[in-house]
Amino acid sequence: MAEVKVGIIGGSGLGDALCREVEGTRRDVETPFGQPSDSIIETVWADTQIAVLNRHGPGHLINPSQVNFRANIYALKAVGCTHVIASGAVGSLTEEIKPKDLVIPDQIIDKTYRRIGTFFDDFMAVHVEFSSPFCQILRKHLIECGREVKTDLHDSGTYVCMEGPAFSTRAESQMHRAWGGDLIGMTVMPEAKLAREAEIAYAMVCLPSDYDCWRPVGGDLDKHELLKEIIGNLTEATANAIDLIRLAVAEFGKIAAETSAAHSAMELAIWSDRDSIAPAAGEHYGVLVDKYL
Repeated sequence: MAEVKVGIIGGSGLGDALCREVEGTRRDVETPFGQPSDSIIETVWADTQIAVLNRHGPGHLINPSQVNFRANIYALKAVGCTHVIASGAVGSLTEEIKPKDLVIPDQIIDKTYRRIGTFFDDFMAVHVEFSSPFCQILRKHLIECGREVKTDLHDSGTYVCMEGPAFSTRAESQMHRAWGGDLIGMTVMPEAKLAREAEIAYAMVCLPSDYDCWRPVGGDLDKHELLKEIIGNLTEATANAIDLIRLAVAEFGKIAAETSAAHSAMELAIWSDRDSIAPAAGEHYGVLVDKYL
């Protein structure tokens, strides 16, 4: 495949932490879908080109429902990203996944309803295959690298993506558990689906900070102490996640030559008659379709 470039999307906690420690060229990218959350920082780690994007913007000012996911993914595609390692804070829906652990999820249940879930809402009908929402090659690489990080790593999990920005009710939390959910968060969708439409291999490192609200909290902990504990859990998980991502990038040569199924996701996804698609479609969608139109 073409030269590898790894996009890194930093979520709650990790986004600001990464941007503070990464030195490189800041690049503002214009997209047909508006402005990304922040400038993209381009640099090189261990001979691998990377592009770092803070999902919630500097200072975490953008809530999950307001993130311009389309602009973010388009911008990473436009600067040449072939892979994306995303991160995100989550709540745990199981006893086995503890706060401060790391999880490499393999499935998603999408409960969002306020977000535009596709690039292709005009000009043509596009239906990407999405049964496995994360790149299997990239997931395996993260799991293998994660075994060298001093934390408990879980190699699978179903991520329930809720709309937010408020957290779940206890009844909802119990329902998510009954559905088979392992994690609850607000940011994997439509990010993962847009990455698939952009033919980017995408995987996520999840950072559990608490047990959501299904698990009763000890009565001796007031709300201020509880928040302090959650932030502390997220801070520790963030440090471990950065170690994992750095190692995964440093050893990216192990998978750089492997072609992900995501890299040809659009090959059979355009269902419209090509002769009927307006020429303006290619101009509008640019790097998303230049292989096919």
